[in-house]
Amino acid sequence: MPCVEDTVVCEVVLGGGGRRRVCVGGVCAPPPLHVYPENRRNPPAVAMDIFDPPRLPKPVKIFYGDVVQDVAEWAKICVKKYHADLVALHLIGTHPQLGGKSPKEAAKTVEEVLQAVDVPLIIGGSGDKSRDPEVLAEAAETAEGEGCLLNSASLDMNYGLVVEAAKRCGHAVISWVPLSLPLQRKLNRELLRLGLPIDRIVMDPTTAPLGYGLHYSVDVVERIRREAFGGDAVLGVPILSGSSNAWGAREARLEKPEWGPLELRGPLWEAVNALAMFLAGADLLLMMHPKAVELFRQMVKQLAEPKEAR
Repeated sequence: MPCVEDTVVCEVVLGGGGRRRVCVGGVCAPPPLHVYPENRRNPPAVAMDIFDPPRLPKPVKIFYGDVVQDVAEWAKICVKKYHADLVALHLIGTHPQLGGKSPKEAAKTVEEVLQAVDVPLIIGGSGDKSRDPEVLAEAAETAEGEGCLLNSASLDMNYGLVVEAAKRCGHAVISWVPLSLPLQRKLNRELLRLGLPIDRIVMDPTTAPLGYGLHYSVDVVERIRREAFGGDAVLGVPILSGSSNAWGAREARLEKPEWGPLELRGPLWEAVNALAMFLAGADLLLMMHPKAVELFRQMVKQLAEPKEAR
């Protein structure tokens, strides 16, 4: 039976109402013991990335085909065909260099995706720190009551606007920092100070690509978990890994026949990235290629086999 008492990492419940509920976190053992079902209330959840407009590595774009031109249809494929637990919508078209969509225009896209799928959404901006707070606040209003996860609050932006929107509209917030345990603690404290409940915070300490700094991400996540199990309650919240960052590695996306078939190499690179972060302590994985998702789930299933079969 999964642990019920002595849970150190709290649960964050996403979705609700007429939308499927997805629980992340609820862990009662530190790495590596957390991988076993008896030491966690919930299995790792997978959110599949979609982008408006689509900007994808070639192997991913070829795999999906023209469906990526319709973000709502793309979301449907992720859920119905590839069984995504959540959909991570990235509103990158709000960036001034990618079209500069207004917050209201972006909110219309959020509404389209909400109507297309029944799983919780992770709603992200474009990475423009001056525009993202307004984009996320407007999206939060549109998705009020849907239990979304706003991506994200960081120390170098107006995170107060994101937190207030999340509190008002019933959402959770990603607490993002660049590979730093002290900064993660500081930002979590800030979000709590602003009145965001601890069970509505998900940490993202940053995931570097395999071969390009992944070991730093693994180290930070493991240390965060050790601190939480050592009594630091501020860090006792679920961890998100942007494992699709694996596609930033040239080995995942360049056509180099001597490196092996690209259609296999790219998904393998992403799946291994996700597995490493799960073993370090991640509870929620952002992934992009359906084949990578399938492979990651197979590996997690093998890890979760009964003790007598291990």
